[in-house]
Amino acid sequence: MTVPVRGTPSRAVRPEHSRGALFAGSVGNFIEWYEFGVYGYLATVIAARFFTPEGGSEAEALVRTYASFALAFFFRPVGAALFGRLGDRVGRRPVLVTVIVLMTAATTLIGALPTYATAGALAPWLLTFLRVLQGLSAGGEFGGAVSVMTEFAPPGRRGLYGSWQSFTVALGLLAGAAVAAVLATVLTASQLADWGWRLPFLLTLPPGLGALWLRLRLDETPSFREEREREPRRPPGGEVARAIALGAARIMGWAAAGYTFLVVLPSCLQNSLDATFRQALLAAVLANLGFAATIVPAGLLSDRVGRRPVMLTGAVLVAVLAIPLLDLLQDGGTSNAVKGAAVCAAGAVVGLMAGPGPAMLSEMFPTSVRYTGLGLAYSLSNAVFSGCAGLIITKTIERTGSVDVPAYYAAAACAVSALALATLREEKGS
Repeated sequence: MTVPVRGTPSRAVRPEHSRGALFAGSVGNFIEWYEFGVYGYLATVIAARFFTPEGGSEAEALVRTYASFALAFFFRPVGAALFGRLGDRVGRRPVLVTVIVLMTAATTLIGALPTYATAGALAPWLLTFLRVLQGLSAGGEFGGAVSVMTEFAPPGRRGLYGSWQSFTVALGLLAGAAVAAVLATVLTASQLADWGWRLPFLLTLPPGLGALWLRLRLDETPSFREEREREPRRPPGGEVARAIALGAARIMGWAAAGYTFLVVLPSCLQNSLDATFRQALLAAVLANLGFAATIVPAGLLSDRVGRRPVMLTGAVLVAVLAIPLLDLLQDGGTSNAVKGAAVCAAGAVVGLMAGPGPAMLSEMFPTSVRYTGLGLAYSLSNAVFSGCAGLIITKTIERTGSVDVPAYYAAAACAVSALALATLREEKGS
């Protein structure tokens, strides 16, 4: 499927509606990725509380923790298909209201779960169930949020508006890292393990209620209203399926490198390179700062020069530099300042893909299937290349003993993504 959507709806979009859509769409992404970040950064603590029965090893518990992490990602495509179909038929607004309620409830309840010491084998199952609910809601979140942002965007600003989805991902991951770092600083290790790990999940409730209020005030998008007033034009299923597969390939580098550098790398540093918990969290913060710094500029640049050159640059840079980066982190003679700068730069390169990515996906699908199509492309890519990153990398390092696995994983995914991006045809300033 080529890019079938150009220009803007004939109905004028008022500036305040565009800004309201930006906030209402992005706040859900913030909550979603804050929680996923917290889960990743506290993976070793969660492993000890939920996945370590008597006689179980720490490595085995961490693998099980990442398996639960991956399971939530694999339910994202289910959520994208279910909520996407509803969003394309009944509207973006009611579905986005539903998913924010589901996401907030599931995340908050994780903070109230009994641990393995209290509930035995039931504890990991309860955690996994809530992770499934999170996966379903997250699958419905992206397609609706990006549809709202880009359909409300002023002319020639879809890249900029869509980039806010990725920017709030960075803010969410940064907030998760910051909360985890503060807890690791002010609490003792035993306090963090006993009850401190619950606080980041419970803190989701207030912003979740705020997001619900914003979405209840949201208008339906002009594109969807116009589509509903006429006979919906739905492209053939085979054409949509091909576009979904191509879209997933184009962002697989973003998905793999993003989770490798921004979420999984801290745990790898802690378990494979003997970094402390605080050092690992600092690396996560620096990587996410670099990520956040380039997202919005990359989205704005893509409105001027096109999505392809910006995203392709990011994919090629990761493919070329991932292995030298990890070698640098393992070099005992390299100063901490240089290592910190390298981690920050790695995050910045991922931002080149994440900034234009939402608009690129949105432009691949017409209004009648946009919520479903871009949601499925994103969730399928993330299910395979983000959700499995921790599990694949941790298990492969355990079996091979090679700490270069994260670099090979990110580089390979970005190489494939670069090939798919090379086929992208677009109009500058679209």
